[in-house]
Amino acid sequence: MTTTVQPAATAPRATRSAAPTSTGSRFTRVLGVVALAMLCLQLALALVISPPDVLQGDAVRLFYLHVPMAITGGYLGVGLLAIGSIGYLWKRTAFWDLLAASAAELALLFTGLTLVTGSLWGRPVWGTYWEWDPRLTLTAVLFLLLIGYRAMRSATLDPHLRARRSAVIGLLAAADVPLIRLSVDWWRGLHQTATINPLDTALDGLMLFTFFFSMVTFAVIFVWLLVHRFRLAWLDEQVAAHSLEDAIAERRAEAEAAGSPGPTGSAGATGSAGASAASGPGSAVATAPAAGTTHDGGAS
Repeated sequence: MTTTVQPAATAPRATRSAAPTSTGSRFTRVLGVVALAMLCLQLALALVISPPDVLQGDAVRLFYLHVPMAITGGYLGVGLLAIGSIGYLWKRTAFWDLLAASAAELALLFTGLTLVTGSLWGRPVWGTYWEWDPRLTLTAVLFLLLIGYRAMRSATLDPHLRARRSAVIGLLAAADVPLIRLSVDWWRGLHQTATINPLDTALDGLMLFTFFFSMVTFAVIFVWLLVHRFRLAWLDEQVAAHSLEDAIAERRAEAEAAGSPGPTGSAGATGSAGASAASGPGSAVATAPAAGTTHDGGAS
């Protein structure tokens, strides 16, 4: 009678296949459509409809991209990174760690775009793509800290050690944001000494509307990306956990299969015993009949 050993890894595989394979939902699809429509309108307002500035001319159009990206990445992205880092150091749960990691990745994206658009804006306004201005330098430091955060998460294998070290780097990045904000007041540089003021008469109605609409647009895009990135990170954690369970289950199944008797287990044992008994000096002739008896089921 042949006994078939069922792999113990079947249940984890079934659970893994039943897990969602997409990060989308009805909410994210609706939010994505809204974000895309807002982005199209924002680009039309910023690049075409809004009037040029009296002093900067059409170069001011980059203002509607640069400043909202800087505020979204610095305040919203790094702010959530700090909240997630503190939450993990306090609660030690995967939710806070994944929230911090997702926010850090988006903060890195928006900070990088801030540096690019700032350089493009600085060329016609300042006459140079880059200047070691205090605010620019501290923004570059923030960008490097976020790169270091991502590198730490890629280099450290132990999940708890990775999350703890990443949280420390995340808090260091968060500490740089107030310095960026106050740098124009503490040190003198090329950058303007104050951020946009809603009561500033230099902005007329359409320019002011375009600026605030741009702020809302990039915030909506950030939220849409954050939801998808967090769900993707969560699915990665589930896949890693199931993969480990599958590997353990497969090793157990292999051990059980190796230890269970096969269809001819008794005959094999008899043959081994017969061969052992027939071994020794002068028993070479007796070995062959013993093996033949076992193989033919006793007929010799």
